[in-house]
Amino acid sequence: MDSKANETIDREYEEALSFLFSQLPMFSRVGAAAYKPGLDTSIAIDNAFGNPHKQFKSIHIAGTNGKGSTSHLLAAILQAQGYKTALYTSPHLVDFRERMRVDGKMIPKEDVIEFVRRWRESESQLHPSFFELTMMMAFDWFAKQHVDYAVIEVGMGGRLDSTNIITPQMCVITNISTDHTQFLGDTLPKIASEKAGIIKEGIPVIIGEAEGEIRKVFADKAASCGAPATFAEDCPRLDSIVENPDGGWDCTSKEGEFRLPLAGDYQKKNINTVLNAVDGLRKSGVEISDESVTGGIENVEALTGLMGRWTKMQDSPLVIADTGHNIAGVSYNMGQLRRIMESRKGATLRIVIGFVADKDIDKILGLLPKNAVYYITNAQIPRALPAVELKKKFIEAGLDGETFDSVAQAYSKASCDAGENDVIFIGGSTFIVADFLAWSKQ
Repeated sequence: MDSKANETIDREYEEALSFLFSQLPMFSRVGAAAYKPGLDTSIAIDNAFGNPHKQFKSIHIAGTNGKGSTSHLLAAILQAQGYKTALYTSPHLVDFRERMRVDGKMIPKEDVIEFVRRWRESESQLHPSFFELTMMMAFDWFAKQHVDYAVIEVGMGGRLDSTNIITPQMCVITNISTDHTQFLGDTLPKIASEKAGIIKEGIPVIIGEAEGEIRKVFADKAASCGAPATFAEDCPRLDSIVENPDGGWDCTSKEGEFRLPLAGDYQKKNINTVLNAVDGLRKSGVEISDESVTGGIENVEALTGLMGRWTKMQDSPLVIADTGHNIAGVSYNMGQLRRIMESRKGATLRIVIGFVADKDIDKILGLLPKNAVYYITNAQIPRALPAVELKKKFIEAGLDGETFDSVAQAYSKASCDAGENDVIFIGGSTFIVADFLAWSKQ
């Protein structure tokens, strides 16, 4: 394709994105104003496009934390087996097209342009959200690509999430923690009830973590639907899991020995959930070899394009980025950082941090170490809590730090201040990591 044609595609693609971003409310950018619960619009759009989700088999993934990693790992395993595999996730970090992939390749710009053109020319009287329309773009493209399986990550919650129009081969719910309480409920059982909404009549469901009242919510919902339920914690599938000095985990399972490259502590639970899901798929008749399980896991980043899960950016100083953004995710991150710092005598922990405004920030700040050096910033989205406001909360929590107008400025100062043995952590929000990755790729 010549340069002039490329310029035309790039221009038309940017125009399509401008329509999606500016004309449609986008929760990840603006927050509550864009939240649109209910399936009526999704069903109507699905009907308008000929019900594309019925043309492929799917696996539905929900949960407060870990659903992104779990989705990517399952997609990688299916790809390694040779199935043409689609993957739908949100939000994107750097490129909008990350949200929809087939065998690891992002949707082409031309297909984004064509879908937006078709939608605008339809003169539909429907008023979808950004998420509803981009989900339909993904399903429409997956159907045209004749995929065998699509791994579909829930956007928020489950029961009223627009992805809940699908009838999957299997459901997976990773865990429950407090997040989006203004939409999903102010107690863990209420949040669990919303996420349990993806459980469907007779469809097997794998539950990653659940205890007490939460477990009862899932068990009762599964029983009422006649859905076979597996609680992964009751079915440990790893014989051993040991941290690898170079990052990730060395694992031994019934499928063989493999290295899980995703290094976060939370991945120890995710991988058990994934292996239980594989076992469930096999029992339902899906052919997956042991070699495909181990090969898919070991190559998950290359196969799917996964980024931002305890990603080591460099060694000296050690720079790590992670998208953990709620109480459970930040707790895991701080625990792992504490362990790293114990092994680095005399090192300083430097944290580039920011949050979106609708998180339970006061509780999260209580998890942060007092002896770290903080570089307080905000992502470049309307939903971000301004750095100056976050600093006030830091001071109230007995913490302090310098404020910066952008993630790039905050990281540049942290990098300049850091010694070779120091650790720089970038996190607090998916969008802090997204801004960092976008800047680092320039």
